[in-house]
Amino acid sequence: MSSWKTEPCSVADAPALADNNMSAFWEDPTWILLWPKEITLDYLISQCAKRYPKILLSSRQNTRHMKAVDPMTGELVGYARWILPDSHLVAEDGTPQWGEAQIPDVSEEKKIGFQALAESAWWSGRSDMHSIDDLNDEVMHRILVQRPYMKLDYLAVHPKNKGKGIATALVASGVRAAESISLPIVTMSYKAGRGVYARLGFKEVDRVIQDDSQYGGAGEYGAYFMIRDIGN
Repeated sequence: MSSWKTEPCSVADAPALADNNMSAFWEDPTWILLWPKEITLDYLISQCAKRYPKILLSSRQNTRHMKAVDPMTGELVGYARWILPDSHLVAEDGTPQWGEAQIPDVSEEKKIGFQALAESAWWSGRSDMHSIDDLNDEVMHRILVQRPYMKLDYLAVHPKNKGKGIATALVASGVRAAESISLPIVTMSYKAGRGVYARLGFKEVDRVIQDDSQYGGAGEYGAYFMIRDIGN
């Protein structure tokens, strides 16, 4: 884990993030069902790259982004997105909480350009699968209203780099940030990622198992809700 550097992101990372993130989720058997069969990974990456500058600049007040990079080559090898609760947005000195992980702002002119670029992208998944995460959203909402949490909202490591400790390094960077402001962490994990969280002190508190065979899947779509309390 110590061989990977974790650094803040910027809009300049959009192409690398699109490649990393779409390649990672392309390995998920349920996620891939969201897309028409004729859609290729390369096409999805190209369209996602158009959308990412706008996405990265969205909800800057609450959202924090970290990337893992190869210290030898500087290549982006993983990504994590975190969401702070409204109660923990500002540090005692008046600066943004965990400000180094906040995407640097850009000019209004650039924002307009990024908006137009995002609108030019194709992004139309299967309409019959729009409700597949409704139950997961309900469980997450039920957890989030109980107390303030820092939420790990997105974690992705390119398939060629899996099993090398990159995900652990990214999650650990958020754990350090959460500990520094005395916040527990919540995340929704898929089956393959549970080991990473367990090693870092997360405990499963709920799960939702659905049958995705009606959409052409293998039959099981599992979501595991995990919490890391302060000091674990």
